Amino acid sequence: MSISSTPADTTLYQRPAELLQHLIRFDTTNPPGDEAACIAYIHNLLTEMGFQTMLFESSPGRPNLIARLQGSGKASPLLLQGHIDVVTAEKQDWQHPPFSGAEIDGYIWGRGTLDMKGGVAMMLAALMRAKVEGAALPGDVILAVVSDEEVGGECGAHFLVEQHPDLFKDVRYALGEIGGFTLHLGGKRFYPIQVLEKQMCWLRGVVRGPGGHGSIPMRGGSVAKLGHVIQRLDQQRLPTHITPVPRQMIEAIANASSEPLSTQVRQLLDPTQTNRILDQPGFYRQLFEPVLHNTVNLTLLRGGEKVNVIPGEIVVELDGRLLPGFSPEDMLHELHDVVGHDIEFEVLKYGKGQTEADMSLYETLAAILREADPEGIPIPIMMPVVTDGRFFSTLGIQTYGFLPMNLPEGLNYLEALHAADERIPVAAMEFGTRAMYEAIRRPRA
Repeated sequence: MSISSTPADTTLYQRPAELLQHLIRFDTTNPPGDEAACIAYIHNLLTEMGFQTMLFESSPGRPNLIARLQGSGKASPLLLQGHIDVVTAEKQDWQHPPFSGAEIDGYIWGRGTLDMKGGVAMMLAALMRAKVEGAALPGDVILAVVSDEEVGGECGAHFLVEQHPDLFKDVRYALGEIGGFTLHLGGKRFYPIQVLEKQMCWLRGVVRGPGGHGSIPMRGGSVAKLGHVIQRLDQQRLPTHITPVPRQMIEAIANASSEPLSTQVRQLLDPTQTNRILDQPGFYRQLFEPVLHNTVNLTLLRGGEKVNVIPGEIVVELDGRLLPGFSPEDMLHELHDVVGHDIEFEVLKYGKGQTEADMSLYETLAAILREADPEGIPIPIMMPVVTDGRFFSTLGIQTYGFLPMNLPEGLNYLEALHAADERIPVAAMEFGTRAMYEAIRRPRA
């Protein structure tokens, strides 16, 4: 990988939004990724400031960067981990070009502003500030800027954990995505801190039936069977499960909310009422439904070769997500209870995740958010997505989703991820960088 010799602007830590603009302008759409130029830019920036960096590459053009800032040794090292690959912006209608990094009306626009070049810029700016100011750090801070998260992390975090675990020796806590953003509910500002995530459980399903000529009506064949499966998945949820972190989240929201929202939210914890509450018009289904159920969505379908031949077999693929502590066997059992046995399932990919959260750094992070926004209410949360945190968890590292962003009410973080017009306020970048700086300075075990 070639490294640019162009002098870097070492004052960028004072302007995190501008730093983000530079990162956005590298098109790191994955696939294919092409993260090398962006990583080289970060490497150059850090080395100009006196950081020692290391580059690890599992395949050409897919590097990962590690930098370390020494602390007093009174606490375990803290890992800041973030990815710089992004999902595609193609076939989306953007108001502004997705790799321009334009600043318009107080926002930075572009693919990766929220997921997660904005977070990487916060981490970089906080670490650079600590270096310049000679901040008293309780322990070392390790920065890992990785490739390939959006397509599974095999060339990034997974590679580092498998091949270079010594880099993370004695690390107990990490900060990464997704969390710290403003969640507006019932007139209150909540700040979710992710402490757990669901597990990936991708499935293949096959339905079979008699084939035949397309001119002869076919009833009860593979297409009809698949239609039945799709209808049942659309109309029925898998069973409700109340696990510890969602319970804590729901109780915190209920305690802070006014009526009738307080009672509605609390009723989610009664499995006999959960789905009724979720189905109420205007309720916050997107937030609550996936953390109270194992979920599955049919995302790919293949069947038939010619328009005049009725297919005897149809293959579908499904994105399944399991709650912590549940297994693929639980998913298969719950699915068959809902859709019956006209479809045969097999597990394509299962990524076992943490079953319990280490909450020992949670209150420190919550205090930082309360100080940054005295009217804000931090809450623990489990996210339905998977992140690179699942790889670091195999080394005993607890990742907290902590990329603080004080977002306005009109910008829904969860809806904006991977969507057109992804953007972040300049003020939110400054808010998050200050909070990240505090996080690396606070005492910890």
